[in-house]
Amino acid sequence: MTGESASRSTDEAGDARSLKARWSALWKDLKANPGGPKMDRRTLVVLFSAPILMTLFYYYGRTNFFKGNLQGWVGENWTGPTWEYLDLVGYGYWATASLVLRIIIPLLIIAVVLRESPRDWGFRIKGSMGHAPIYLGLFLLIAPLLFLVSNWESFQQKYPFYDRAYLGGYHFWVYELCYFIQFFSLEAFFRGFLIFGLRKRFGYYSVIIMAIPYCMIHFNKPLSETLGAILAGTILGVLALRSGSIYLGVALHFAVALLMDVLALWQTGAL
Repeated sequence: MTGESASRSTDEAGDARSLKARWSALWKDLKANPGGPKMDRRTLVVLFSAPILMTLFYYYGRTNFFKGNLQGWVGENWTGPTWEYLDLVGYGYWATASLVLRIIIPLLIIAVVLRESPRDWGFRIKGSMGHAPIYLGLFLLIAPLLFLVSNWESFQQKYPFYDRAYLGGYHFWVYELCYFIQFFSLEAFFRGFLIFGLRKRFGYYSVIIMAIPYCMIHFNKPLSETLGAILAGTILGVLALRSGSIYLGVALHFAVALLMDVLALWQTGAL
């Protein structure tokens, strides 16, 4: 080996050691988290997996993805392009994607990656029913307001989301089942996985952290609904932490949504 080659090898080895030392120092600094509490695996897993799952759902889990990429294929190969329930299949896809990305995968992360019980993440009923009167009171407070706004033409044109729900029968009930699965998944992800996953580190601040992405998924909706999502999400989040369960929140959220659909159909004479 020439002197020049030996010198180059020495420089490369020195660069590698320097890079390793820099990376080691950076990693120690990240773990120490200067200015804040020491980082923990549980919080990092939740904070990294949540935006990934939300992104996958936004791009591949919604009905517009099904209509633009899958509905034509389903119509040609399975149901026929004129099948009366073809549009309803899109809502089944939406519900299934929500179930997988917002419940099943988070539960696998909880049980397999973090090795914790889902009961400690809001998936329990025991001990929560004492809070039922609060949820019932909220529903009774909201119901008259919904009755008033159901007179608005804009409300009647928007709900239900599925255009053929007014036909009743399978059109209405299968859609509402899909709607329920979506709300169950929504509550499980935002009021369960996010809030209970972050509460050990942030306490009630986890509710405010959750409210940020929860507000953002409403950005394609009217301003009033998006702003209302901040308040509603915060209230449901606080109640979930206090009760230790997501299930009463699921019941309240879906009851409100179902009432909105029923009122819209009733006001238009479909019921």
